[in-house]
Amino acid sequence: MCGIVGYIGNKKAAPILLAGLSKLEYRGYDSAGLAIIENEKIVVEKDKGRVKNLYNIKAIEELNGTIGIAHTRWATHGVPSKENAHPHIDNSGNFAVVHNGIIENYSELRTFLEANDYKFISATDTEVIPNLIHYFYTKDIKEDEYRLLRAVKSTADKLIGSFAIEVISKNEPNNMIVVRKDSPLVIGKGYGESYIASDIPAILSYTKDFYLLENLEFVLLDRDKIRFFDNDLKEFEKKPTTITWNAMAADKNGYEDYMLKEIYEQPRAIRETIGTRIEDNACKFDELNFSKEYLSNIKQIYIVACGTAMHAGITAKNAIENLCKIHTEVEVASEFRYTNQLIDENTLCIFISQSGETADTIAALKLSKMKKAKTIAITNVIGSSITREADYSLYTHAGPEIAVASTKAYTSQITLLILLAIYFAEVLNSESEDILQKLIKELCSLPNKVEKVLEEADKVKEIAKKLYKEKDIFYIGRGIDYATAQEASLKLKEISYIHSESYAAGELKHGPIALIEKGINEIGIITDESLVKKSISNMEEIITREALTTLVVSDDIVPNIDTNQFTNVIIVPSTEVFVSPIITIVPLQLLAYYISKEKGLDVDKPRNLAKSVTVE
Repeated sequence: MCGIVGYIGNKKAAPILLAGLSKLEYRGYDSAGLAIIENEKIVVEKDKGRVKNLYNIKAIEELNGTIGIAHTRWATHGVPSKENAHPHIDNSGNFAVVHNGIIENYSELRTFLEANDYKFISATDTEVIPNLIHYFYTKDIKEDEYRLLRAVKSTADKLIGSFAIEVISKNEPNNMIVVRKDSPLVIGKGYGESYIASDIPAILSYTKDFYLLENLEFVLLDRDKIRFFDNDLKEFEKKPTTITWNAMAADKNGYEDYMLKEIYEQPRAIRETIGTRIEDNACKFDELNFSKEYLSNIKQIYIVACGTAMHAGITAKNAIENLCKIHTEVEVASEFRYTNQLIDENTLCIFISQSGETADTIAALKLSKMKKAKTIAITNVIGSSITREADYSLYTHAGPEIAVASTKAYTSQITLLILLAIYFAEVLNSESEDILQKLIKELCSLPNKVEKVLEEADKVKEIAKKLYKEKDIFYIGRGIDYATAQEASLKLKEISYIHSESYAAGELKHGPIALIEKGINEIGIITDESLVKKSISNMEEIITREALTTLVVSDDIVPNIDTNQFTNVIIVPSTEVFVSPIITIVPLQLLAYYISKEKGLDVDKPRNLAKSVTVE
């Protein structure tokens, strides 16, 4: 879960590397550093803490080298420190490496290297890599243009785990080697220059043409050429992919934080995700082309994801089961492989990952394919790892999401999943056309309704001023509102560090109500007309115990309840129950955001978290 950047060309590398790291800081911010070839020597500068610390190192300003690698770290092995920061160099000082991933057998490799008189400075797993490269480079007696490439290949053969690696050497000062396995890496193609990064937004302002690397593809770069080699070091041709994202989409565009910008981008993201999926009042998924016979034989659907993406799956479960009459389970990806899932050729598995690089989700997908299930990946990133593994890939169109806490990706995922549920129902003829048409109409109206919610942001901000000093906040909801409560609670935890729990409202009396006392804040969500009486009853149980309450409620329900009994009320536009979480989450995203701002916290980069969880 680290960010890596590289540059080889004719411009000064340092400013490009620093700019790329700044855009990748959502991947890690414990430490940062860079290595540049300067006068046929490797100059390494690094420091503990944020990327901004590198801008204060005067020596970096004076670097004129045009080949370099850089890294921003999310610690896995070794505490955040200057010694543990990347880049790491070998004992001879001839090779420098940055690495994203985890080397599972680093301890054995370290023992092997120590037995061969190599010394280690850091506690990281990465430091074995440059020393292994040195070991194999010195053992290679054939001095030609591929010597470094062979040393990197021999090193990769010894590594167990995941890695994306960039290598430079003062022995070959005009070249760079990169390779990946189960960690993302892309190469941006320029004119007489190349840009390398672990994520597209880091280098999107320089090029729109990208090479998306597959596992164990080795790349030898110089200023004029990008040469690709397979795992047997046989050279092959690779075509670039053009990315249509606007580079400005990865900037703040005047917003104080990326998270706020991305909250406000949700109407557009929802519109783009709906895009061409609706045609002649029907849902269109030509890339699936599932037959009625195939869907009729599906005994169950598994939706597998982590964190926010899993909450999108919980929302989708409700729609799929009701519209398609297919039993659907939602599973945490990190647990999926360790339970005896009853999967076979009559199972459809849907995997959700914003980045398409979530290690646990990809591992679960591979297991499902082994058991002969059909697999669908839902992601926001074209060419990401998950799309290469799945039988089918469906894309949300949220655009780059930079803030660690997901907002627009979440609502785009729900939008796409609801469209998918409608498509299944149309193929199966499992629900009346009137109901499906009404749902399609409601989906199309969602962007305007979300815009109306955003117009009331100042009211949410005032509520945040009342809540930001709290130590515990609870969320409750029934039915589909419980899914929203889970996601809202996660958002608050992620960025405000306030302890928060979510409960199915009917479960209060089975234990959690013991936590309710005078002054405790509880947030309830009510959008389902059929559950109003029961939900209000649960809220009243809390009020009776002198708790403070905030109600998020659809405007069509307001006339039927006494809103005066609640401490705060947030009214949102009404919609069909299946799609209501897309609307109700928006004020709760804003609430978490404004609470965090009141506390003076870094909203975009909450402590201990990284955007893409590329390790298990």
